[in-house]
Amino acid sequence: MADLLAMSSFRGYKRGDKVEGTVASIVGREVLIDIGGKMEGIVGEKEWEEVKGFVATLKVGDRVLTNVISAENEKGQMILSVRQAMQTNRWQVFFDLLKSGETVTVRPLEVNKGGLLADYSGIRGFIPISQLSADHQKNLPGLVNKPLDVKVIEVDKAQNRLVFSEKAITAAAEKEARMITLKEVKLGDNYKAKVVEVLSYGLLVSLELPADKLAEGLVHISEVAWGKTTDLASKYKIGDEVKVMAISVNDADGKLNLSIKQLTEDPFADAAKNYKVDQKIKGKVSHISNLGVYLTLEEGVEGLIPASKLPTGKSYEVGEDVTATVEAIDLKLRKITVTPVLTKKFVGYK
Repeated sequence: MADLLAMSSFRGYKRGDKVEGTVASIVGREVLIDIGGKMEGIVGEKEWEEVKGFVATLKVGDRVLTNVISAENEKGQMILSVRQAMQTNRWQVFFDLLKSGETVTVRPLEVNKGGLLADYSGIRGFIPISQLSADHQKNLPGLVNKPLDVKVIEVDKAQNRLVFSEKAITAAAEKEARMITLKEVKLGDNYKAKVVEVLSYGLLVSLELPADKLAEGLVHISEVAWGKTTDLASKYKIGDEVKVMAISVNDADGKLNLSIKQLTEDPFADAAKNYKVDQKIKGKVSHISNLGVYLTLEEGVEGLIPASKLPTGKSYEVGEDVTATVEAIDLKLRKITVTPVLTKKFVGYK
C-alpha cells in the first residue's frame, strides 16, 4: 500500500514542478534520477547538448534539483530537466572564479556597444572595451569566435550580469615585467629620460638604465616644478630630454614615480629669510579657487589670500598686481598666508 501511495504521489507531479532527486546512474546520454517512490526520472534528450557539460560534473549519489518536463513517458519514467540546476551551478562556478582569480577561456560571440559579448559554458558574459588590452581594442571584430583568456571581475546573478576582463591578465604580466626592470632603479638616484607622452596630469617618460634597459615612469604635474604648473603642453613635447629623480614605486601596479623639481633647490626654503610676519609684499594673481586668491611672490613661492579675507565687493583677475601683508608662514606646509592691503575700504570688509 505504501508503494502504491508513493507511486500515486509521483504521478501527481505536473509540468514545471520542482523535484529534488538523487543521481541513480549515468550511462552515456542516459541520466536516471531517483525521485522517490521506487520511480526514476530521466533527463530529457532534447536538452542534452546544453547540459552535457554540467552532467559531466555529476556523480552517482549527488542530490540535484530538477524541473518536470513530462509526468510520464512510454516507459513510465518522468522526464526531467536539469537546466535550472546547471544555471545555479554555473553561477556558483563564476563566484568561485571571481574569488580565486583563475583564468578561463571564453569565446567572443559578437561586437556590442562598448565591448564584446562572450560565451563560457553556455552562459553569456560581457567584456567591456576598457577591459581589453590596447592591441585588442584596435580590432574587436578580429576577436569574434576566437578563444580568449580572461578573468571574471564581476558576478551578479540577480541582474544576470557577468563581466570578464582580458586586461586583468595582460596587466598582471606587464606589471611583473615592470617590477623585474624596476629592480635596476634606485630610489633617490638621478636618470636621463625622454618624454614619450605629454598628459594633462604629468609627463610619461622613458628612463635610460644600465645594459641598454628602458623603464617607463610618470612625472606627476605636481613634481614638474616648485611653482604651480598648469599647461605642460606649452613647455614640453614628445622627444624632449629631461633629468629626473626616482622617488617611489607603486607596489599595487608596479609604476615608477619620478620628479624633475627635486633636482633643484626648493625656493621656499629661503622663505623664512625673505619674508616676515607683518611684512608688506607685492605679488601677482596666479589663480583663483574656492580657497581664495593665490599670488606669485617669486618663482616657486606663492601666497594665499584666504576666501574669508577677501574684501566684499572686490574681484581679482589673473595677472593682477596685489599689495598684501604677510599674516603667517608655515614652512612645513610650504604655505604663506597674506591679507590684502586696501587702497580703499570696500563695503562689508572687516
